[in-house]
Amino acid sequence: MPNTKGAGVAEESLSDLLGGRRAALDATAPVAGFLAGWLAAGQSIAWGSAVALVVALGVAGWRLRRGDRPAAVLAGLLGVALAALVALRTGHAEDFFLIRLLSNGASALAWVVSIAVRWPLLGIVVGGVLGQRTRWRRDPALLSAYAKGSWVWVAQYLVRLAVFLPLYAAGQVVALGVAQIALTWPLVAACVAVSWWVIRRSLPEGHPGLRHPRSEPAPTS
Repeated sequence: MPNTKGAGVAEESLSDLLGGRRAALDATAPVAGFLAGWLAAGQSIAWGSAVALVVALGVAGWRLRRGDRPAAVLAGLLGVALAALVALRTGHAEDFFLIRLLSNGASALAWVVSIAVRWPLLGIVVGGVLGQRTRWRRDPALLSAYAKGSWVWVAQYLVRLAVFLPLYAAGQVVALGVAQIALTWPLVAACVAVSWWVIRRSLPEGHPGLRHPRSEPAPTS
């Protein structure tokens, strides 16, 4: 049976892949700020962007005080700044969400490619957290389980795209903001739970678990 001790580590690592609960603020608080500023100022992109940046700076400061990695905090802040710049440049408020839409598409593609080349990202993340480097790839059962679990993460990004694309095409700014907030941490939490369930179901009975990959010849890529 899978090692239950590895369950907590696996779930923690999957959460950390997208920055965890704290980083979820990067994708939600500035969006709420943009919508508030945009609506309060009579649909002014400039005011919406300004409020979003102020909120993003506040979130960045809070995360740094809590000990988050500066690189991850800076990435979130730059993402908001870039989103605001795109919207200001085009003059369309819905373009504030364009970067997020493109990043979900790129993420889905990256996860699919990782599965296709037999380096599933789920294995890379969990294996890294467990200090296994690439030893998990020499265990066919673990390699297969990580590949199956990775498809859950592909589905997560596709769900977002399926919601975001029609709203973006229709210029539904408020609906885009609400969708981004609703499909951030709740969807990630569900993805963590489902992918972990898939991994556990995929491992054969008697397998020693995530912490103890069996040593067999590594598969060819």
